[in-house]
Amino acid sequence: MMKYLLLPLLLVVTWQSRAQKSDSLDLMIGQMIMAGVRDFQNDSLRESLLKQLSQGRVGGVVLFEKDIPAQNSRSGLRAMIDTLQQHTQTPLLVSIDEEGGRVNRLKPKYGFHNPPSAQQLGKWNNLDTTYHYSRRIATNLINLGINLNYAPVVDVNINPKNPIIGSIGRSFSSDHEQVTQHARAFIWAHRSLKVGTALKHFPGHGSSTRDTHKGLADVTRTWVIEELYPYQALIEEGLVDAVMTSHVVNRVLADSLPGTLSHKVVTGVLRGFLGYDGVVFSDDMQMKAITSHYTVEEAVKLAILAGVDVLVYANHVLPDDVIPIQELFELVKRLVESDEIPRERIVQSYQRIMRLKANLGLIPPQW
Repeated sequence: MMKYLLLPLLLVVTWQSRAQKSDSLDLMIGQMIMAGVRDFQNDSLRESLLKQLSQGRVGGVVLFEKDIPAQNSRSGLRAMIDTLQQHTQTPLLVSIDEEGGRVNRLKPKYGFHNPPSAQQLGKWNNLDTTYHYSRRIATNLINLGINLNYAPVVDVNINPKNPIIGSIGRSFSSDHEQVTQHARAFIWAHRSLKVGTALKHFPGHGSSTRDTHKGLADVTRTWVIEELYPYQALIEEGLVDAVMTSHVVNRVLADSLPGTLSHKVVTGVLRGFLGYDGVVFSDDMQMKAITSHYTVEEAVKLAILAGVDVLVYANHVLPDDVIPIQELFELVKRLVESDEIPRERIVQSYQRIMRLKANLGLIPPQW
């Protein structure tokens, strides 16, 4: 237990010593990349990832169920995360989708508990119960070294038959006020243990009729303004650590671009209209809503120009579809050096990311 308590302190001291140097473009771009671990037991893949970490080309990792060792799951996962952190120039955001219900990576078969879904919590409608189960989730995460949860889902359950939200129990309620109340309890439970949260999926996926994992979802005719209300309330209360975008098309708010790639959605609505200046994560950039319609270069350029701070390339895909971290890093750098992306956009994202890491206790609080 003592070594787990000492690791964050050592990472902060190490970061302080390195932070005396001016922050380079390479360092700033690296912080914008959130990568999947892939197969950590594969020697070649593991060494490749550790090399990218040591060169500062990754700011965070996202974990999936496949990353959990089948035997000695808890200690094995913690050891893997510690190894990742020990190879970084700047402490990593270690992230996971741990909502409860269907979206639960840390399953009972690995020795973890099975938290209820948002839908079930909404039906019980007891905020103490929501806080209790959310704190159990956060306790598991922080004990493993995971410091960021892609939750709570604040999508309002406009369409109960929605294949990716309503029909699988990921929304607290069709009432936006109830969604806000339970999301607030979820966030407070995580904050009590210094685990960050990311509201999703902006600007609202609850009314969709299609799954953006499989293709474009256009919510122009189904979306309602109430889908923004949980974001508005929680932003005003200062409870938003981060926001994750959705790939839905919403012409009511913007244009024909998926939300993740739309400047009108991310900068116009989220940052301008709602006044949010924290970190914005993309949803996984390898979902079909993006990859079926845009090249990697087009998607990366549009997302950064839209105002997205962290590009999530989970590489939870077939081997032929994997995007190497080095390739992604070099693409962003080339776009900046050719003035297709202003350097100032990279600086803005870097500053937001570092403030988030400071708020989570990963680096000193000057940010």
